[in-house]
Amino acid sequence: MKTRYRRPALLLLFAVLLAADLTFAEDAVQSHIMTEEEAARLGEEFGVVVGEVDEEIQRELKLQRPQGVAVFEVIGNSRADYAGIKVRSVIKEIDKQEIRNMMEFGLALKKAMKSCNFTVGTYEPADPGDPVGWGVNFHFVGCKRD
Repeated sequence: MKTRYRRPALLLLFAVLLAADLTFAEDAVQSHIMTEEEAARLGEEFGVVVGEVDEEIQRELKLQRPQGVAVFEVIGNSRADYAGIKVRSVIKEIDKQEIRNMMEFGLALKKAMKSCNFTVGTYEPADPGDPVGWGVNFHFVGCKRD
């Protein structure tokens, strides 16, 4: 008789633990939402001064949607500088993760900077004299240099 009741009891216990673990994971994710200030600080640590793509930047860069993160400054001798990130570019992707706003930028950059190598996809102005004018570019970010 004991064997008969043990299996359903174990399944119930497993279900309760699984539900509790999922609730804990959801709470952990929601408890740490990236703020614009945190994202900006991570950007500076990476080597860029960035901000949301607003309607003014959208018009200036002739973007279809105000998405991504605009690069206002590249800090010399930083990982971003060595990777070739340009001022006036818009960061659209970090390590194959789409970037639509500062929060996504901060979360993706935080995760990517834990590894030695990652990529950054930008929409950026072409070099002077280039007839195309704008284009998508992928930058390889290597290990931090001392």
